[in-house]
Amino acid sequence: MLRSGYSSEDVLRELATRKFADTFDSTLEKELVKAGATQSLIDALRSGVYQASETQVAALKTKQDAGAQVRKVSEAAPTSTSADRAVASTHPIDTQIGGSMYDHFKDDLVYWHDGTLTVFDDETLQKKKFFLLFFSAVWSRDGRQFTPQLVDYYNRVAPQHPEFEIIFFSADRSAYAMENYVSQTNMPWPLVAYDKLGGKAGTLANNLTHQIPRLLLAEASGKVLSDSGEKQPNFGKVLADTDRILADNK
Repeated sequence: MLRSGYSSEDVLRELATRKFADTFDSTLEKELVKAGATQSLIDALRSGVYQASETQVAALKTKQDAGAQVRKVSEAAPTSTSADRAVASTHPIDTQIGGSMYDHFKDDLVYWHDGTLTVFDDETLQKKKFFLLFFSAVWSRDGRQFTPQLVDYYNRVAPQHPEFEIIFFSADRSAYAMENYVSQTNMPWPLVAYDKLGGKAGTLANNLTHQIPRLLLAEASGKVLSDSGEKQPNFGKVLADTDRILADNK
């Protein structure tokens, strides 16, 4: 977390919620000092106040083992060839999410306004015809690097196309981390509320992607029109497809 730009105070606040499940020893202490940890953070970890219990550690290990199994299955799947990617870059994906975008997002969206997350107006959502779905997290270097470009794109395109919207899905490990990401990058679009990521909008995210960052373009009906891909996401292709489709929609 320190290497991702968090301060020692931020780390302590996270630890108060998530606990420390590693072993604090001299090697780890040296690494933390090298990463910029303050003495107060070092002392807090050494004291054991934030140490997770054996039950919590066991639960975390079970969760990690399950995640590793999912990744193993994903990695065993056939990989696309360069020819496959070439075809995908010229032909929109003809898949259906299942249900309209409004059905998936109703009552689940918020947006950043005056320094806090505020409920998004569902009536505005009903008027949208095309949605860019952005999957990222503050810990994703590629996602953070692309976000300012997407913000510029949105601020340029959205005023000219009221039928267009971007929806952000966070893969952050806490609501605090998600809010930091949203506020630091000045995201101007709505996002799925952190406590709703386990609901219908979160189920949509789980069905669409298993690796971030990723960008998808979908119609209001749920039909996916363009996909950046996962392992080497091509965001530029999706933005170009979006420009073309919005221009044809006029």
